[in-house]
Amino acid sequence: MGKNLFNSTRWIQIALINFSVVALAGITLRYKINFPLPFFNQKNVLHAHSHFAFTGWVTLVLIALLVNYLQQQKIKTNYNKYHWLLLANCIVAYGMLISFTVEGYAFYSILFSTLSIFISYFFIFYYWQDLSKVKDNSYAPTWFKAALILWAFSSLGAFSLAFLMANHINVQELYFGSIYFFLHFQYNGWFLFVCFGLFFSFLAQKKIALLDSINKKIFLMMAITVVPTYFLSILWLKLPFSLYVIAGFSGILQMFVLFYFIKLLILLKGNIIQNFTSKYLLILASTAFIIKIILQLLSAIPYLSNYAFSYRPIVIGYLHLSFLGIISFFILAYINEVLIAQGRRLSKTGVLIFTSGVILQEIVLMIQGLEAMEFKPLPYANLILFFLAIVIGIGISYIALTMDKLSTRL
Repeated sequence: MGKNLFNSTRWIQIALINFSVVALAGITLRYKINFPLPFFNQKNVLHAHSHFAFTGWVTLVLIALLVNYLQQQKIKTNYNKYHWLLLANCIVAYGMLISFTVEGYAFYSILFSTLSIFISYFFIFYYWQDLSKVKDNSYAPTWFKAALILWAFSSLGAFSLAFLMANHINVQELYFGSIYFFLHFQYNGWFLFVCFGLFFSFLAQKKIALLDSINKKIFLMMAITVVPTYFLSILWLKLPFSLYVIAGFSGILQMFVLFYFIKLLILLKGNIIQNFTSKYLLILASTAFIIKIILQLLSAIPYLSNYAFSYRPIVIGYLHLSFLGIISFFILAYINEVLIAQGRRLSKTGVLIFTSGVILQEIVLMIQGLEAMEFKPLPYANLILFFLAIVIGIGISYIALTMDKLSTRL
């Protein structure tokens, strides 16, 4: 591979294949809830599923898209380093998938998890240097730099969790506090900030006027609230009253993010994106983002927060709302728009199957969540969720396997 060559499409396709593997692990989890599968430990597969989803799918594809952004900006650098970092990231992702499945939290799984963090540090170091060469008025470099900082910050939660597991420290508050720390700064930091940066860089390429002010306001409000909203995730710990106030106030501040985000959508008027698949995915991602902000605010209400953090379907539904509904839908829309510029596109059929499965899954999880409030249980809910996991897997696999026919290089 030449000094200034980087095949973004190949890495994006690898990430989509990995996403199919994530879906397969999800199907396995849902199968084991309904039917016997003695040679798989449910908790181990759950850890493998989540770690591989973060590293093998979202992180891999975001790195590829961030490097592609450098190429779009015509930045001169040695792109080989990113190729090798992605290769290393992919290897440790599969290492985590296998080791967590086989042994759970033990020597090899902790080793691969630690290696993935050090790979992220190398990427952050190199990408920050190359990002300083970018001259882009879209404010995207600021979004990306914030994302890199929050990515590094999230690793504190991963190190804390690994330490607790390795030393068999069974303090539930520390365990879940570490998990939510990692998840919060991944979902609401690294993932979300990159997506906003990519979105505004895309709008800048389309030469959309009057967006600079809203862009900066959304960034400012999200940057201010990203740390204190972590406390919304751990209200069940019975925090000091001062932290409870900070958490509630940050949830209210995020309503300003919602205000400016909706204002942005109104200004765009849906005319900037013509392709049905891209527009459909962005509408779904935007809707999921709006729902997420509202749910964050509602979680500050003690009565509702008790349900939100104590009932598993609600937790899973919320995490999937962010991971699939916001992040994954947006990433697929962005990939599709880049391909369209070259006369190619993602499979519309695959996207429709995938999104239908995700939407129906969220509805079923919501209904399951209502059971905690004494609503009538949904008959065969776990069996329905197993079927929908298969639908999701079919959809994303179809997208991944047909991409090679639709694209060769970004």
